[in-house]
Amino acid sequence: MPQLLAGITARAVPTDRLTVHVLEVDGRTGTPVVFVHGNVSSSLFWQQTMLDLPAGYRPLAVDLRGFGDSDPLPVDATRGVRDYADDVTATVDALGLGPVHLVGWSMGGGVVLQLLRDHPALVRTVTLMNPVSPYGFGGTRGESGELIDAAGTGSGGGAANPDFVRLLREGDRSADSALSPRRVLLTFYVKPPFEPEHADMFVESMLSTRIGDDHYPGDLTPAEGWPGVAPGRSGVLNTMAPNHFRLDDLHTITPKPPIRWIRGADDQIVSDASMFDLANLGALGALPDWPGAATHPPQPMLAQTRAVLDRYAAEGGTYDEVVIADAGHSPHLEKPAEFNAALREILAKG
Repeated sequence: MPQLLAGITARAVPTDRLTVHVLEVDGRTGTPVVFVHGNVSSSLFWQQTMLDLPAGYRPLAVDLRGFGDSDPLPVDATRGVRDYADDVTATVDALGLGPVHLVGWSMGGGVVLQLLRDHPALVRTVTLMNPVSPYGFGGTRGESGELIDAAGTGSGGGAANPDFVRLLREGDRSADSALSPRRVLLTFYVKPPFEPEHADMFVESMLSTRIGDDHYPGDLTPAEGWPGVAPGRSGVLNTMAPNHFRLDDLHTITPKPPIRWIRGADDQIVSDASMFDLANLGALGALPDWPGAATHPPQPMLAQTRAVLDRYAAEGGTYDEVVIADAGHSPHLEKPAEFNAALREILAKG
């Protein structure tokens, strides 16, 4: 049973795709706001944000497949993040919620953008919190998301740190290793020295991640080009490989709901110098034999997101960017007042 804060209830929602674990605020009715978590996490990260929403909104948070308590069905990464987006859509349909506000964090930002791309009439507004680039994670260069090679080399299941994967699999709850889930939470999910009030609960959330080729991190393919690995066809990290996931046509949808992009100024995971981007690690000397910036520059994740949203606005949509100072990858935990104010403003537009 997941660790629930007072006022939060959980239930299993059968859909035509899988059974999805959903958190809600007890007794709350109103316009639905659907929260979608990121990689190596679950709906548990959203609880306080849900409780902080004002009356008139009905917050719901889903566990994506392979995380939390939703069915751990395999992930077909050749569809990008569409398995996840289709699962969220099926949940919205099963509960009769639409149209809904969508809030997506990190990988969940890519999931809600994919849902928006495929079902724009189902969406009132979109809030992106530190979202993955519309060109995926790793393996691209430039604002236009140019593939470094057609196979997506430098991204996917082979990009995960094997020691972090091992400690996840072993259920490590300690802070003994720099790569333990707890230390990764406190070093990268938030900006040090901030320590979340519910750190133990968040570690349990991270440990709910299913491990393996069908889940996290996914399978890999050996590659001739640096760093020697290319995406496989299944599992979490391969869903964000740039040869599987690209949202550069977001500007073509109709209607175009308002989008707000909220990010922590000091994010180390999704940034133009990400500590999880193999090209950036090569540039820092942390990975050997980096070919250099001419061919393998760090991925400009923020610039890529901004370019796609600029094109969305140029074609009749609207978006804005809110940068929260002194926050990392989780501004809803680190700076809840600022995040909640920004969220309420965009919700009022839908």
